[in-house]
Amino acid sequence: MAKVLIVYSTKNGGTKTIGELIAEGIRFTGHEAIVKDIMDIKSESDLTGYAAYAFGSATYHGEMMAKMKTMLFLAEKANLDRKFGASFGAFGWSGEAAERIFDTMRNVFNMDMVSGPLKLKSAALQGGIRMAQDYGREIAKKLG
Repeated sequence: MAKVLIVYSTKNGGTKTIGELIAEGIRFTGHEAIVKDIMDIKSESDLTGYAAYAFGSATYHGEMMAKMKTMLFLAEKANLDRKFGASFGAFGWSGEAAERIFDTMRNVFNMDMVSGPLKLKSAALQGGIRMAQDYGREIAKKLG
């Protein structure tokens, strides 16, 4: 059983909910998922010991939340090279945050990413619960 770390930054709770649903999907496969608020990540050592990572942020004014951007600079020091990765986020209009996190994880951290970022307006809309759980299952497939 592998461990997956899910870290979220949220404005109104939507991204937290998505992260928790992704964790459910991972747990359905028998793997362990740890969900943490971005404020719980204080140093690169908080990012060690996991087989996969999912980072999520709400999109706010076309950008990821500032705390997520800061955490990504910290994560750059955590040697995530070749680890499995995924990104997600809630958004109102555009959803760029999940895409930018995904690109950073793939191109800067050199992580082995799932097929693409998960972007949801809300987990409660248009099958969002199932989509988030399925995204968790997709992450778990990387773990074998």
